[in-house]
Amino acid sequence: MTFISFNYALFLLIVLGLYWLMPRQSWRVFVLLVASFLFYATIQPQYIPLLLIITLLNFYLAQAIGEPKDWRIANKQWNRRRLLLLWLGIICNILLLLSFKYIPFLLNSIGILYNIPNILENANWVDSHVIAPLGLSFFCFECLAYLIDVYRGAPSASSLLEFTSYKLFFPKLISGPITRYHYLQNQLGMVGKKTTQALVKTPALKLPTLEQITEGIWLIATGAVKKALIADNLGIFVDLSFSNLQRAGSGDLWLATVAYGLQLYLDFTAYVDIARGSAFLMGLSLPQNFDFPYLSTSIAEFWRRWHTTLGDWLRNYLYFPLGGSRVGLFRTCLNLLTVMLIAGIWHGAAWGFIVWGVLHGLALVIHRLIEAISQHFKVKKVWESLPGILISWLLTQSMVFGAWIFFRLPNLRDSFWVFSHWWNYDADVQFVDKVYLEAMGLERLQLVWLICGVVVAMGINYWFHRGLKLQLNWQLKVLLVPVFLFTVWLLAPEGLPYIYFDF
Repeated sequence: MTFISFNYALFLLIVLGLYWLMPRQSWRVFVLLVASFLFYATIQPQYIPLLLIITLLNFYLAQAIGEPKDWRIANKQWNRRRLLLLWLGIICNILLLLSFKYIPFLLNSIGILYNIPNILENANWVDSHVIAPLGLSFFCFECLAYLIDVYRGAPSASSLLEFTSYKLFFPKLISGPITRYHYLQNQLGMVGKKTTQALVKTPALKLPTLEQITEGIWLIATGAVKKALIADNLGIFVDLSFSNLQRAGSGDLWLATVAYGLQLYLDFTAYVDIARGSAFLMGLSLPQNFDFPYLSTSIAEFWRRWHTTLGDWLRNYLYFPLGGSRVGLFRTCLNLLTVMLIAGIWHGAAWGFIVWGVLHGLALVIHRLIEAISQHFKVKKVWESLPGILISWLLTQSMVFGAWIFFRLPNLRDSFWVFSHWWNYDADVQFVDKVYLEAMGLERLQLVWLICGVVVAMGINYWFHRGLKLQLNWQLKVLLVPVFLFTVWLLAPEGLPYIYFDF
């Protein structure tokens, strides 16, 4: 079952009906849990027992880590035990990721490095027979964040039902956004905080107003337009271009690079919009994941705006524990490189993702060095002028879009082919006919203008939201939602899978 399908619309309507008919909040949470099981069962039912086991493991580990003690008494043995339990949880979650996503890559790398055919055969067998559970990376990162939060003093979950519903909550299960347990638990309102006298319960969720219902449906409709009408059409061109590298010319490779950057952004934001809209109809709020990242004028700003929940996770659970920027310039730069290397590895088991992470790490290091030099010598920040802003934006986005090549083509042979043929390389005659005219139904220049139109539309959207601070009223959204959904149903090509399903 995919988000953009009649089956999902029917499924969501049934879930919402049952959810809001429940007289008790605990029953509503149970409805969410059953719905999440059914949703995942339509995709990969064989992995439901595994996800349940990992959920139970993290639930009971967190309870042991957060076991109440008298904080007035220093207990080194107990603190040591808590630390050991935390590391046990971290190792278990990381091993789960390694076993499904990285063993073929590690075996293949060892086999190539030492020229051992048997290891290469085993790597190929594992790669072709073992499919990682969808959403595994997001699932494990949430578990790690939860265990660390409890170790730092946050209360552990006291309800297995509520914790399991949070972990398997179907809108965010496969591609996020990465959501902390306490962020969602406070909204569910089934279990409150324990005091020395009683259990204080937060108010039960209220039925959403017409404006809130409209906002939820609006997010779903706009997400469907982004995914089905824009991202998937761009994806057709990107797939044809990068699967026929030897036939594509330099101009085609440039165009495919830009198209992929836009496809990735629109594809992922579409998923998040539909996930947030679905949750909104249940009276719940999921965190936003993007803040116009392609308008960033520095790589540091880009990472504050791109995949913000992953960025927050990397800062809170890797960068700050490593010392952040409080340990001197050299260590700060090393921390940035380490964090972005891990971010690259998290995205996929291939050398291209490692190179992508290193490139972003180096870009962050250069940005930090420039900031440090300008502050030390009190140099005027020329990049704060209008020409400087434009140049900074161009440099930042050139780096971002160029690095996407390794993201889209993680095989280094393919990605370096693109870079080596960006200039003075003519396309095969048949490429233009097959890709542009037959597959896309457009000439190359027309596709260029359409991509420019997408970029301009994104800029206008930013100007309305941030410059003029204008929003469409809910009455206008009510009128536009059926138009959007009908257009998607009428014009959408055969749906492509969400890109972040692979990560």
